[in-house]
Amino acid sequence: MFSIPGKQAVSISSAAAVQIRKLMERDGSEGLRIGVKKGGCAGMEYTMEYVDAIDPNDEVVEQDGARVMIAPMAQMFLFGTQIDYETSLLESGFKFKNPNVVDACGCGESIKFKDLDELKAEQGN
Repeated sequence: MFSIPGKQAVSISSAAAVQIRKLMERDGSEGLRIGVKKGGCAGMEYTMEYVDAIDPNDEVVEQDGARVMIAPMAQMFLFGTQIDYETSLLESGFKFKNPNVVDACGCGESIKFKDLDELKAEQGN
C-alpha cells in the first residue's frame, strides 16, 4: 500500500530474524504480524502476533527465513522501521527503531507518530 519500489517497508536485524524464525518453527506459524493500535499514554501502541495465514493485504518482508507481515492500517506508520531483538539482564524483547515516532512514554510501550499529512508527504503518497 505505502511502499517505495525497491525498498522494503521495514528492516529486520539479524538478532530479530533469529528470534522470529525460532518462534515460527516452534509454533508452526507463517510469521509475525505487526501493527499499531490506539492506546497507552502517548496515544498508540505496537501490536504483534504470530499468525497461521498471510492476509493478502499485508505487506510481507522476508529475511534469513524470518517473515514479518505488516497489517494494512499500520503500513504508513511503520515504513522505515528497523525491528531488532535485544537481550539484557532484566528483559528480552523486540524493539522498534521507528523514524516516524515523535514521542514515547517513559516505559517505551506507547508512542506518538508524526502528523498523518506529514507521513504521507514524506512517503510520496
